[in-house]
Amino acid sequence: MVTILTPTYNRCKLLPALYESLKRQTSKNFEWLIVDDGSSDDTKKLVETLKDSEEDFKIKYVYKENGGKHTALNIGFDCCEGELTAIVDSDDYLVDNAVETIEKYWAKYSSDVSLCGLVFLREDKDGNITGQKFPGDEYRSNYIDCRINEGIKGDKFEVFRTEHLKQYRFPVFKGERF
Repeated sequence: MVTILTPTYNRCKLLPALYESLKRQTSKNFEWLIVDDGSSDDTKKLVETLKDSEEDFKIKYVYKENGGKHTALNIGFDCCEGELTAIVDSDDYLVDNAVETIEKYWAKYSSDVSLCGLVFLREDKDGNITGQKFPGDEYRSNYIDCRINEGIKGDKFEVFRTEHLKQYRFPVFKGERF
C-alpha cells in the first residue's frame, strides 16, 4: 500500500482537485493522509465530508497547531500505514495511473534494500514534462550525484520507503516555519 501524504495549511479550496485525481486512480491500493497544519479555513469540514462519502480508499485527517510544513510532515510520518509514502502538496494532483505505476516499479525494485525509494518525472497540466529528464529510463542514482553532480534540475515526484521517513525526520528549529 502507498500513503499519499498531504500537508496543508488554509488550502480548503485546493484540496478538491487533488481528491478528484485520487478518485480517478486506476489502483485504489492507497490511503490519503491529510495533516492540517493549523488551518483556520474549512479544511476540517471539507475532509470530514470527503471521508463520509468515500468508499474506494481510506482518508485519514490529523490536525496540529501551525508549525510549518516540515512539522506537519513529521507528524504525518508517524501516521503513515503504507510501505511507501508519496508527499503530494494540496495544490498538486496525480495522473490517473500514478499509484499503479508506483506499484509496478516497486514490485520490480522493492527487494533492493539499497534503494530508499523511487523518483518519477512530473508534468504540467498540458502533459509537458517539467524540469530535466533523467539520462535514461529506470536511471539509478543517489541524490547528490543526480541533483548536484549531474545537475538534473526541476521538480520530481518522490516516493519514499516509509520506514526511512520515520527514521530520518526533518529537523525542527525554534521559530522556523520551513
